[in-house]
Amino acid sequence: MTHDILIAVLILGALGVLFAVVLYIVAQKFKVVEDPLIDEVAEVLPGANCGGCGKAGCRAFAEACVAQGNMDGLRCAPGGDAVAAKVAQLLGCAVAQGEPQVAVVRCNPANCGEKRKSNYDGLRSCAFQNTVYTGESGCPFGCLGCGDCVAACQFDAIHMGPNGVPVVDADKCTACGACAKACPRRIIELRNKGKKERRVYVSCMNKEKGAVAMKSCANACIGCGKCAKVCPMEAITVTDNLSYIDFTKCIACRKCVTECPTKAIHDVGFPAPAVKPAPKPEAPAAEKVEIPVAEKVEVKN
Repeated sequence: MTHDILIAVLILGALGVLFAVVLYIVAQKFKVVEDPLIDEVAEVLPGANCGGCGKAGCRAFAEACVAQGNMDGLRCAPGGDAVAAKVAQLLGCAVAQGEPQVAVVRCNPANCGEKRKSNYDGLRSCAFQNTVYTGESGCPFGCLGCGDCVAACQFDAIHMGPNGVPVVDADKCTACGACAKACPRRIIELRNKGKKERRVYVSCMNKEKGAVAMKSCANACIGCGKCAKVCPMEAITVTDNLSYIDFTKCIACRKCVTECPTKAIHDVGFPAPAVKPAPKPEAPAAEKVEIPVAEKVEVKN
């Protein structure tokens, strides 16, 4: 009996040693050696995991930087130039300074929702509502107002305005692009902040013909092309009844703003026009009193 137990113990012990050796060999053959530089790069990143860089998260971004050896085509939107400089220093490469950007809502907040054609009573999700519903104003390209973009923002930089259209806080926006990805109608766009944070853009996404678009929104772009004709930089194109301003060419002269007949083009960051003082009323002119000329009397001697 004791002899049988001893044999069983020896067999189990031998099997254990054999399996340990096999596992060690497999681990050595398929082990992944990770560059410690990845941890250093990941350490200087914001850790927001917003996906604005196009990667799955900050760790994936760090892996891509180290694998590539430079930052060509890679940029951390929340970190900006400061983080880019730190990563470039760790990688031992140069990095070009990028133009700061900000999210812009291309739907006119002054008019959307005023002409309600129907009411939606269902799941409060823009992604879901877009598949079953046109919108309260009847515009198939306008903001649905459910706030998917607000939920996607990790920096508290976007909130729903009083008229149901999101408003971006440019001071908090990191241009990560999460709100733009969350919007099913793509009305949120990342644009350069511009010099002195002055921007000009078409606040409309409606591609319907002018008469149809105006039924949904009085401030819709009607694709008349007047803005393109007055642009000195040829920065405006009209495609599918909709104007678009190329922010890389625009010099913010605002000629298009004054030319647009529907006020669909917005200018942001410009000083308010000076208010001319009202002209002072002129004092009433004094009435002229005619003094009769004394008649000449001839005296005869």
